[in-house]
Amino acid sequence: MNVLSQIEGGAKRLSEIIRVLTKYGIAGWLSDVKIDWVAKILTSEHGERLTHRSMEERIRLALTELGTTTIKLGQMLSTRPDLVGVDLAQELTKLQSSTPPDNPDDVLETLQSEFGASANKAFTSFETKPIASASIGQVHQAVLSTGERVAVKVMHKDIEERVHRDLDLLAFLADLMEKHSPVLRQYRPAATVRHFRQTLLRELDYGYERRHLEEFAQNFRRDSTVHFPEVSPKWSTRRVLTMELLDGIPISDREALKATGADLTEYARRGATMYLEMIFRDGFYHADPHPGNLFMLSNNTVGVVDCGMVGRIDESLRTDIESILLASAIPDAEEIVEIICRMGLVPAELDTRELKRDLSEILADYTSQSIDQFDLAGALNRVTDLIRSYHIVLPQGFAMFFKTLIMLEGTAQQVSPAFSLTELLTPYYKKAAKRRLSPKRLLHETARSYRDWHRMLNALPRDLTNIISRARHGSFEIHHEHRRLEGTVDRLVKGILTSALFIGSSMMLSSAVPPVIKEVSILGALGILASLVLAIPLLLTIRKSTKNRD
Repeated sequence: MNVLSQIEGGAKRLSEIIRVLTKYGIAGWLSDVKIDWVAKILTSEHGERLTHRSMEERIRLALTELGTTTIKLGQMLSTRPDLVGVDLAQELTKLQSSTPPDNPDDVLETLQSEFGASANKAFTSFETKPIASASIGQVHQAVLSTGERVAVKVMHKDIEERVHRDLDLLAFLADLMEKHSPVLRQYRPAATVRHFRQTLLRELDYGYERRHLEEFAQNFRRDSTVHFPEVSPKWSTRRVLTMELLDGIPISDREALKATGADLTEYARRGATMYLEMIFRDGFYHADPHPGNLFMLSNNTVGVVDCGMVGRIDESLRTDIESILLASAIPDAEEIVEIICRMGLVPAELDTRELKRDLSEILADYTSQSIDQFDLAGALNRVTDLIRSYHIVLPQGFAMFFKTLIMLEGTAQQVSPAFSLTELLTPYYKKAAKRRLSPKRLLHETARSYRDWHRMLNALPRDLTNIISRARHGSFEIHHEHRRLEGTVDRLVKGILTSALFIGSSMMLSSAVPPVIKEVSILGALGILASLVLAIPLLLTIRKSTKNRD
């Protein structure tokens, strides 16, 4: 019965997805239809007219209407402009995960099941009306027995079951895309969904966010200008996270910030410096720097919340990032292309010379700009668009780093339009150059190269023996994969069949094979006519393919 209910639930959800996607998909086609009842049908769940919305806006609204999982998918894809394009990625950053809160009884039931005690025993006071409600959980104000005011994040009831069902559907759809769509296959939808599943399932365990908060607090323990909420471990579980309640002004409220009289440019520099230290010093950073997650606390301290989405930079990725930064400063398009091709998934037919030429033009447009006028987000967006146009897929960590820098500059400039992220990045160029030439770095790279060569030389005799042994016993096989030959093979088979039909029909015609009219074989004539019908479109296809290749 449980299996049947799961199948029924999955079928209902799939039909809902198809219905919503259909509604938002046809809205663009019917934008010129001036019929009220059509416009009334094509509205979002909040009553917004869809017919005059852009495709990117309709995708965002569709993901919002479909709920938690698709909202989170959209937020993840907003970090992958190399997959979905810059315009759609920017639109997806606007995704809001606010949802109706659970009723108070469900919240208290969750606290009871997690703590083994009533909310009254855990807290001296607990406000059942939430101050915020997002897709995964909702936040309540409370007071601990110590008198400390805290924010209690409580996971929504039954959210895990709904997310797992949606993830299974997404995995099914991604497999279909990968098997039946050569165009979509190059973007690795199945791998993208697998990464998304891993990321989202971590968000369904508040233990990860708790550990992120503790690690950030440890990394900035000596920096009085930055503050992360202190976690209450005793009252935190997988489905409940209790932490310090930050009392400050969200930086999305610029009027309130201006009313404080603080130097907003200096405050923006503090926040941006914090992020650059996370990235280049710690290799562990908050990957969602939108204005709602950052606060101005007392003494102009930068407060950070919602640390569920993070990025990590290992030594290999750090080296690639530093190499690209240094090559951009020179500028050296050839070096950047080599790094991108080495780290990304590159199509077999990539024209690297054309890519270098296009990248050189972009670099030339920006290298002449002064530091205070340099548009970092514009440069990164143009490079990302270029990479996507060549069907190159960047590693997830590198794409997230790109997107975080773009969001960081936008958020900081929302606080202070005069802010320049490029100016703050300049010292990190110098640090990267010094790291490259430091004796410690050179010694480390020499040691790593020695280990790699040592392993290869140790394995070489065994591998050669294995190859010779297989060849001697006739079990040695070479597998060669031909890519993008489906069209060529298809045309080749059609050409052979057309030729065979033409030759056979010609023989029937010359031999006057009956039935015959005026000594002309009817079957032979029809065969020649059929071969011509097949040959003409085939020749046109070959001609078009030759032109495209030229």
